[in-house]
Amino acid sequence: MNPFSSGTRLRDMIRAIRACKTAAEERAVVRKECAAIRAAINENDQDYRHRNLAKLMFIHMLGYPTHFGQMECLKLIASPGFPEKRIGYLGLMLLLDERQEVLMLVTNSVKQDLNHTNQYIVGLALCALGNICSAEMARDLAPEVERLLQFRDPNIRKKAALCSIRIIKKVPDLAENFINPVAALLKEKHHGVLITGIQLCTDLCKVSPEALEYFRKKCTDGLVRTLRDLVNSPYAPEYDIAGITDPFLHIRLLKLLRVLGQGDADASDAMNDILAQVATKTESNKNAGNAILYECVETIMSIEDNGGLRVLAINILGRFLSNRDNNIRYVALNMLMRAITVDAQAVQRHRSTILECVKDSDASIRKRALELVYLLVNESNVKPLTKELVDYLEVSDQDFKGDLTAKICSIIEKFSPEKIWYIDQMLKVLTEAGNFVKDEVWHALVVVISNASDLHGYTVRALFRALQTTAEQESLVRVAVWCIGEYGDLLVNNAGMLNVEDPITVTESDAVDVVESAIKRHASDLTTKSMALIALLKLSSRFPSCSGRIKDIVVQHKGSLVLELQQRSLEFNSIIEKHQNIRSALVERMPVLDEASFGGRRASSLPNTVSTSNGTAVKLPNGVAKPSAAPLVDLLDLSDDVPAPSSSGGDFLQDLLGVDLAPATQSGTSQAPKAGTDVLLDLLSIGSNPAQDNSVSTPDILSSAQDHKPAIASLDVLAAPSNMMDLLDGFTPAPPKPANNGPAYPSIVAFESSSLRLTFNFSKQPGNPQTTTISGTFTNLSSNVFTDFVFQAAVPKFLQLHLDPASGNSLPASGNGTITQSLKVTNSQHGKKPLVMRLRIAYKVDGKDVLEEGQINNFPRDL
Repeated sequence: MNPFSSGTRLRDMIRAIRACKTAAEERAVVRKECAAIRAAINENDQDYRHRNLAKLMFIHMLGYPTHFGQMECLKLIASPGFPEKRIGYLGLMLLLDERQEVLMLVTNSVKQDLNHTNQYIVGLALCALGNICSAEMARDLAPEVERLLQFRDPNIRKKAALCSIRIIKKVPDLAENFINPVAALLKEKHHGVLITGIQLCTDLCKVSPEALEYFRKKCTDGLVRTLRDLVNSPYAPEYDIAGITDPFLHIRLLKLLRVLGQGDADASDAMNDILAQVATKTESNKNAGNAILYECVETIMSIEDNGGLRVLAINILGRFLSNRDNNIRYVALNMLMRAITVDAQAVQRHRSTILECVKDSDASIRKRALELVYLLVNESNVKPLTKELVDYLEVSDQDFKGDLTAKICSIIEKFSPEKIWYIDQMLKVLTEAGNFVKDEVWHALVVVISNASDLHGYTVRALFRALQTTAEQESLVRVAVWCIGEYGDLLVNNAGMLNVEDPITVTESDAVDVVESAIKRHASDLTTKSMALIALLKLSSRFPSCSGRIKDIVVQHKGSLVLELQQRSLEFNSIIEKHQNIRSALVERMPVLDEASFGGRRASSLPNTVSTSNGTAVKLPNGVAKPSAAPLVDLLDLSDDVPAPSSSGGDFLQDLLGVDLAPATQSGTSQAPKAGTDVLLDLLSIGSNPAQDNSVSTPDILSSAQDHKPAIASLDVLAAPSNMMDLLDGFTPAPPKPANNGPAYPSIVAFESSSLRLTFNFSKQPGNPQTTTISGTFTNLSSNVFTDFVFQAAVPKFLQLHLDPASGNSLPASGNGTITQSLKVTNSQHGKKPLVMRLRIAYKVDGKDVLEEGQINNFPRDL
C-alpha cells in the first residue's frame, strides 16, 4: 500500500513521521500526507473519512495547519454511527474553537444528539458542548442541557452539570434557569454527580446574587449534613485516598461553604461545628489530609467572625510550618500573612517558628517568611526580632542579603524605642551589609545622628571602631567619613563619653588617616571620595596641626580625571591656602537637619501593604501610614510622589525661588550678616559674629493661609548686593543703605494678570520699624467666579512672614467683591535690604484648577 494514500493507517503515518531524522524530512512527510488527505476530501471518500480525520488530528498536535479538514468533522458528526460521531466530535474539539464561524453549522447536529436515544451519543455531544460552546450555542442548547440534569444515568447528569458550568459562564443571564435543577443535584448520593453539582452551585453563586441567597437559605444545612456524613463515613475502597474518604469532595464542599458563609452570619453559624470537626479529625500526616486542612483554614478565615475557630485555624498553619514539605510551608506562610490582619495575637504565638523559616534553604520560603516577620513587628517585640534578624544577616546568603537588609532597616526606622538603639542597630547593619543598604537609609541615619546632639561623640567613636574592623562596606564608610568630618574634635577629645562604652585613644593624625584611606580605597566611588574631601576640608579647620598634611592629600586630586574631584581639590586647596580668615565660618558644624521633614518623606515612600502570591495586598497593621499631603504641598504640586511635611521650607524655597538649596532647620535666632556681605557668603553664613557660630537663622520661607504658621529654612538667597564676590579672592563691601521710617506708604499693585489683581496697603506700628503689616486685596477681573481661593508666599531668610486667614475662599466675578488677607513681615535687616516676595495663587474656575505665580520686587525701599 502506498504509504501516503488515504488508506494509510494512522500508526503507519506516525511511524513514518517518527523515523524522520530532520525537521525538513518531517515537513516533507506531513506535506505528502496532507496532500493525500486533501485528495480524499475532494473525492468525497466516505470509507476512510474517519481515518483521515484521525491523521489530521495527529498532524494538528504536531503544530501544522489543518483547517482544510474542519468540514470533515461536521460530516462525521452527522453520520448515524457511534464510531464516526466519536471521531467527529473529537476532531471538533481539537480542530475548532468557539471563534470559528463553521461552529454555527454544527449546532443543529449537537441538538439532535442531545436528544438521541443512545446515552453514549448524548455523552459525546455534552463533552463537545462543554469544551467549545459559544454564547450563541449556549442560548440555543441551554434547555436541552437543563433537561439532561435530571437524566436517569448518573454519567449523563455529571456531564450535563459540567456543560452547564460553561453555559452560565458564557451567558450569565441563563443562571436562574439552573437554580432548581442544581438544588436537586446537591442531594445526590453518587459522588461524581455530587461533586459536579457542587461546582456548578459554586459558579452559580459567583455569577448570580439571587442564586447565592437561594442556596444560603435552602441548601446550607443540607451541605453541612453532607460534609458531616462524609467526615464520619466508614472505609469506602472506591473513594478512599490515604485513609480519607473522597478528599476531592471534601475540598469542593468546603469551597462552597466558604462562598455561602462570606458576609452572612447565619450561614457561618450553621457551619461552625462541622468546620471545627474537620479541623480536629483530619489527619495531617498525608498530603490529602493537608489539602483538606488548608481548605478548611481558608473557609474559617473567610466566613464571619468566630474567634475560637480562627485560633484553631492559625494553630493548624503553625503545624504546617513544621512540615518537611516546602509547598505546605509556603502556603502556610501565605495564609498567615492574611490571618495577621484578623488575629495578630494568635499569629504572634508562632513567631519563633516563622523566624526559623527565615533561615530556610528554600529562597521562596525565606522571602515569604521575612515579609511575615516584618508584619509581626511592633513596639513590644522589636528588639528581640531585630536581634534575630541582624544575627542571621551575618551568615545569610549574598542573594538574600538585599531583601533582609531592606526589611531590617525599615523595622529599625519605624519602631526604634530610642535613638541610641537606632544608631547601634544601623551600625551593625552597615557593618555586615553596608553595600546592600540603599542611599535613603544611610541618609536617614545621618539625619538622626545630627539630631542626637548628646550622642555625637558616642556615634563617631562607634563608627571609628567599625572602620577598624571592616572598610569594605561603602555606606559605612560614607557615614563614618561624614561623622568624622563633623565631629572629629569629639573623637579626638573623647567628649560625650557614655557609661556603656570604653574610652579609646585617637589622635588627630589617626582621624585624618581614616579619611585618607577612604579616598585611596580602590572600591570607593565618586560620592565617597567627594564626601572624604569635604571631611578633610572641615578637619583642616578643626585640626590646625594637620592642616599641612590635609593640604597635601587634597592637592593630590587636582589632576584627577574626574572633573568633580578635580574641582573640589582646587577650590578646597585655595580655601586652605588663601582664605583662612573665612575657613572656620565656611566649614563650621552643619545645622541640625530637619528630622521630621525627612522622616515624613521617607514614610510616604514606604509601602504599607505586602503583596501575597495570589496578587492580593495585605495591609500592614504596624506600618507607617502614608501621611496625607499637606494642603500647601498638594496645591503647589511640589512633589509628584513624595509629599513633604508642612514645616520645612528647603524644597519649597528651591521650587518657589528657582534656586538649588540644601534644606536645614531652625536652631536659634536670626542673625543679620554684616553690611556688604555678598549673596554667596550669605548662603554660606559667612560674616556673622564668631561668638554666634552655633546659631542658625530661622527665617520664614513659606506661609499658607491654611497653615497660619511660618515655614522655615536657613538660607538667604534673595538679598544680593550689587557687587558680587569671587570666593577665592575676597570680597568688597557695599555701602550701607540708610533707613527711612516714614509714617505713610503708598499702595502698590503687587500682582496683576488678565484675570486677577492683588493690591498691597502698608502700615507700621510706632516704635517698631522692622515689622510691616500688609493688607492684601484680591480683585477678580474676569467674568467667572473663583472658588477654593488660596494665597501662598515665600520670602528669604532675613524676613519672617505670618499670614492671617483670608476673609473668604470665593472671589466674585467682574470685581463685584474682594477677598482681603493680612500679612505681617519682619525685616531683620531693615534699612539694608528691601522686602522681596514670591507668591502663588491657586483657585478653581468651573471646577478646573488654575495656578498663577509671580515675584514682587516693587515694595517701597524703606519698608
